[in-house]
Amino acid sequence: MTHFLTRGALLPLLGVLPMATAGASDFIDDSKLKLQLRNVYINENFRDEHGLSARAARTAKSERTEWAQGFLLDFQSGFTPGTVGFGVDALGLLGVKLDSGRGRSGTGLLPVHDDGRAADEFASAGAAAKVKLAKTTLKYGTLLPKNPVLIYNDARLLPQTYEGGQVTSTDIENLTLTGGHLDRFKLRDSTDSVSIVPDGYSGDKGGDFTYAGGDYKLGKHTRLSYFYGELENFYRQNLAGIQYDLPLGPGVLTGDLRYFNSKDAGRAYASKIDNDMLSGQLSYAVAGHTLGGGYQQLSGDAGLPYISGATVYSFSNAGIGKFIEEDEKTWMLSYAYDFAPMGVPGLTFMTRYLKGNDGKSDTSIKESERDMELAYVVQSGTFKGVGVKLRNYVYRSDFARGRDSNRIYFTYDIALW
Repeated sequence: MTHFLTRGALLPLLGVLPMATAGASDFIDDSKLKLQLRNVYINENFRDEHGLSARAARTAKSERTEWAQGFLLDFQSGFTPGTVGFGVDALGLLGVKLDSGRGRSGTGLLPVHDDGRAADEFASAGAAAKVKLAKTTLKYGTLLPKNPVLIYNDARLLPQTYEGGQVTSTDIENLTLTGGHLDRFKLRDSTDSVSIVPDGYSGDKGGDFTYAGGDYKLGKHTRLSYFYGELENFYRQNLAGIQYDLPLGPGVLTGDLRYFNSKDAGRAYASKIDNDMLSGQLSYAVAGHTLGGGYQQLSGDAGLPYISGATVYSFSNAGIGKFIEEDEKTWMLSYAYDFAPMGVPGLTFMTRYLKGNDGKSDTSIKESERDMELAYVVQSGTFKGVGVKLRNYVYRSDFARGRDSNRIYFTYDIALW
């Protein structure tokens, strides 16, 4: 593929942009083109029928198993020279089914047709124009937002994408400001661009999502953050956070405290929301070992709202569960090890256990999850950059279906230039 995707072949496509001949060199010379290959296998076995009606339980799948290959082509240009620089980013996505079946579909890797069969392939593409002034960049088009009130989901074959505008500024030392307005999105296993909705909503309404906030480094060890997000006619949300790194003995103790306040907004299509969530985590890292613990508590009406399919900004965003139900209290223990001190750089291990109690659905609820992950990235030689990741999740609940999940990821990032 590197023989066909050359800089010379891309130049004719750039004529639609305001690139004078003198500026095109920086636009191309500072550009990057990367191809990421993802090969993903997921097997999930359901262990009970909690959360299902009697009729649904009779027809519910007891297993979901799929295997697929993903291709992500990511182009990021440089900027034309001058006080104001112009550029463009582009993203091409392709997913190909390797194995599935009508009785085993629905893992989130591939779109599912009305007859229950997974699509043989699905593809989408997007681009974003960008303008830079000093250290402020404005983008408009296809975006991958990542901030405390909206984190795009990238945990399967292809990433979730959004359409809209975003501005990021680092003009003030130690301060990063971000703001945006989005009006459409695509789920990670879909090519349909649809209105933005909160997770769990099944109605026919949608709204634009607006967000703004900043992260500030206070000295060497402290980071402060505040963000506001609002999904039109659904909810508005404030997030305040503080993270502190304390050198302690031979290692570093890190404290991370986050507070969410969420309320319904406008017509409140997803019903009343008046929720507070306080989440705290401590971790200690030394000689490759990281031991962590966390506690999280929700109070008020409804659970924590978030955008459909997105990732929640909390340690409770586990492999399967989210642990953000109304009034739920969750504690977590985790352990991770980086094998580099033992002479095996690129090899890592992680495990964690979460348990949630006192949550409210139709009744008082409980849930728990144990996650394990072993990953390795080749550090040198012919296969440098090839990665393999093994994940095992065990989830149990008295209000939703329990499941055991095994996932295998093979990845390879190829810098085409």
